[in-house]
Amino acid sequence: MNDYDLIVIGAGPGGYVAAIRGAQLGLKTAIIDKQWLGGVCLNVGCIPSKSLLKNADVAHTLLKRGRELGFSFDNLNLDYGVAVKRSRKVSKRLVKGVGFLMKNNGINVHEGVAKLLDKNTVELRLADGTVSSLSAPNILIATGASAMLPSVWVADGQKVLTYLEAIMQEKLPKSVVIIGSGAIGVEFATIWNSYGVDVTIVEMLPRIVPMEDEEVSAELTKAFKKRKIKLMMGHKVESIEDVEGAGVKVTVSVDDEEKIIEAEQALVAIGFRPNIKNIGLEEVGVEINSQGFIQVNEKMETNIPSIWAIGDVTGKLMLAHVASAMGIVAVEQMVGKETQALNYEMMPRATYCQPQVASFGATEAQARQRAEVKGEIKVVKFPFQANGKALGLGEYVGWVKLILDESEQILGAHLIGPEVTELLPELTLAQMINLSTAKIAQNVHAHPTLSETLMEVAHVAEGMGIHI
Repeated sequence: MNDYDLIVIGAGPGGYVAAIRGAQLGLKTAIIDKQWLGGVCLNVGCIPSKSLLKNADVAHTLLKRGRELGFSFDNLNLDYGVAVKRSRKVSKRLVKGVGFLMKNNGINVHEGVAKLLDKNTVELRLADGTVSSLSAPNILIATGASAMLPSVWVADGQKVLTYLEAIMQEKLPKSVVIIGSGAIGVEFATIWNSYGVDVTIVEMLPRIVPMEDEEVSAELTKAFKKRKIKLMMGHKVESIEDVEGAGVKVTVSVDDEEKIIEAEQALVAIGFRPNIKNIGLEEVGVEINSQGFIQVNEKMETNIPSIWAIGDVTGKLMLAHVASAMGIVAVEQMVGKETQALNYEMMPRATYCQPQVASFGATEAQARQRAEVKGEIKVVKFPFQANGKALGLGEYVGWVKLILDESEQILGAHLIGPEVTELLPELTLAQMINLSTAKIAQNVHAHPTLSETLMEVAHVAEGMGIHI
């Protein structure tokens, strides 16, 4: 009963998708997770945060846009606790759905702690202390990552938080310092600011969302400042101190000058480290790269035959949909099915702050640097303020930007504006199948839609912009 064709360790978006594909391809599959189906994403990450962002959007509209939209309230009450409870219901519904998928695909689910004993055997330790072993010719590691926190900072869940405590708390802080301006930092800034919380973002690098195109960072900076979110770019956090009977005192430095920020809470959102401790990697000899992640090739194989790894634990690109794609590739490789190698640079990236940010491929700066060797590039933009649907929504900050090579193939795309995360698939598909901007321009888009901006920017690329 404990012999399988595939054992998956970790039931997040990478692990459970890999398990499903394994079962679909005829593999007897088991999946192990110590805590929950759906992993961080479904339980305390991507999904509940999007629910909170929806509530935040409504709250912002009610608080800040009433006069513009023609309504007012005498006694407006915003109950953030209700928003959190709704987010938990959304999460639980999807997690229940994953459980159904496991059952429907005949996948054996084990809730416990897994550890590699050798290249084909996994020790399973249940919560009640029961220990057993499972064996399979293929073991897939999908254990994810956890919030990075310097050892000198202590996340007590009350005053100093990681995303986990932040997403679960039902009471809003009056003020908060967010350390780090990646996706988690700017999304929580959007949520809390929408409810009237005094938000300060501290970013060590010179600009917020530092991995995005520089123009995106500049546009988001303007939007955040308009929302009265305080930004401290180029500042290093020196210490976080608990102020007895109050909140926290955050000391930051810039150019040898120290500044003190006082707030009720501090959210640490500076990155993630892989969950690789105590799962038997060292004992079995699985290679860890210089950045501390499991080393895999394009097939998701480790250096140990029969052991595979996907998702955040590999450090390729820490996004749920990338983990899922890696899981499918890995399992299809196991059975000898032809599959396509993933191009991580071209994977879609989505950040659900307000305005939203979406991108893939090279930034303008990266493309220009590469062009010194490979030839000229073309950069074209189309603004949302020229789009009828965006104007109707009253959300027309931002633009669509394409980076093209000499043959007008897409090297990268960078979008900031209303619902731009929903616009990425047309562009990523165009890039994958080598569609030129001429073909995108010829594709008739329904009017009025936000997607027309993609057609419009393609017309601009062809030198024949219509509404600009």
